Amino acid sequence: MNETNHRILGIDPGLNITGYGLIEVQNDRPQIVEAGVVRSKRSETFPKRLASIFNGINDVIKTLKPDCMGLEELYSHYQRPKTSIIMGHARGVICLAAETNALEVQSYASTQIKRVLTGNGRAPKVQMQLAVTRHLALGEVPEPPDVADALSIALCHYYLSIRPNSLT
Repeated sequence: MNETNHRILGIDPGLNITGYGLIEVQNDRPQIVEAGVVRSKRSETFPKRLASIFNGINDVIKTLKPDCMGLEELYSHYQRPKTSIIMGHARGVICLAAETNALEVQSYASTQIKRVLTGNGRAPKVQMQLAVTRHLALGEVPEPPDVADALSIALCHYYLSIRPNSLT
């Protein structure tokens, strides 16, 4: 693969909505290729919802053919352990989809992603959305927020793994 041509898939895992964003780096400039969401139906059983996430991400990987994947790490709050367990399941099927397609996965903490894109590990969501818009030279903020989050993860992977000396 050409050193200046990388396809990076960022994933923001969620049980209801999983955001994804693919950026391609050409001539040391990240550009958005595609972004969207994979949804599961609240009316379905938990295993069927996980299968929807797996199948959706698997289709994204097969269609977009990324070189690597950046994935947000789990954040658990002691007052909501059930949420962490549910998110762990969703993240697990995303990792399975990546492994099924021999795709390397790198995980990033949300504070790390925020620090890389804004310089502030506690940046609010609006600041992150604006940072993604600026880094990708977009005309407007990506919607829904899950898409902006996924793109921020892809950008974080680019800056930390591919262009670690390019951060300003």
